[in-house]
Amino acid sequence: MRANRTSLIIGSILVLTAAVLAGCAAGGGSAGTPPTVGNAVGQPQANDGGGGASPAASAAPAAPGQEPTPPDEVGKLVDDTKIVRTGTIQLQVADVTTALTAARDGIRAMGGYIGSSQTQTLDDSPIATITYRVPVDRWEDALDLLRKLTGSGGKILSENTNAVEVTGAIVDLEARIRNLRASEAALQEISSRATRISDVLEVQAQLTTVRGQIEQLTAQLTQLDDQAAFATLTASFSTPVVAVQVAAEKWEPAKVFDEASASLVDILQALTTAGIWFVIVWVPVLLLIGALGVIIVFVLRRLGVIGIGSRPGGAPAAG
Repeated sequence: MRANRTSLIIGSILVLTAAVLAGCAAGGGSAGTPPTVGNAVGQPQANDGGGGASPAASAAPAAPGQEPTPPDEVGKLVDDTKIVRTGTIQLQVADVTTALTAARDGIRAMGGYIGSSQTQTLDDSPIATITYRVPVDRWEDALDLLRKLTGSGGKILSENTNAVEVTGAIVDLEARIRNLRASEAALQEISSRATRISDVLEVQAQLTTVRGQIEQLTAQLTQLDDQAAFATLTASFSTPVVAVQVAAEKWEPAKVFDEASASLVDILQALTTAGIWFVIVWVPVLLLIGALGVIIVFVLRRLGVIGIGSRPGGAPAAG
């Protein structure tokens, strides 16, 4: 029984090693696909004398020891290129509702759909933000459709587009999924031959890990395929701002009233503060100065420095 378990473990290691080596070989082979596409597309076409390219000239030249690529295969390689296109555009239109309806009908006619939408009203003016999913081969048509919605009085405020090629990423994901599925099949074969419970549990744990990786990579591949098949275009619609409206927005009666009220409060506070200071500080000081003056005058009169009832010029008053 111990010999059977040892042989089973050795067989598992050999199968997993073979699967990993096969994955490395597949990954290395997939890396050469983009250069083949570039070489096939970049070759000039020969003139057959009738103003067009001959089928033989449109085929990619063969490398030494290889067969030439047929013309149909060249087109197939070009079509296999996967590009994720995204973009944003901001539009000013005469009527937001009419523009939204025209854009919706036009995008649907192209085979696209609305991914998400958001509408709000700002100062009695509607503003809408719509995300369209458009077939990648109708990308330019969708942009032209939205540009024409500005009409008279509208304009394009901004436009931004981006394109990212994901062919290599898709090929890599497909190769990794194939390798993991090969490992899954090998583990299932090992599990069917296992006799001990511990061996079965160990193989099942590895199978769970491999299946989780397959599901994760499959989800990434599906997302990339969807992004490459349908471009994402986000459009914002708004109405032009009228000059009278701008002038009216600059003058706010409530704001002016608040500012005037604040100034009046500041003035009253300043006057109240000055009165409090005068009553608490200056009134006692002035009273003290007055009292001192009265005392000084009384003392001087008692000393005869200041005569009582003296007339101006020093003449004593008559009795």
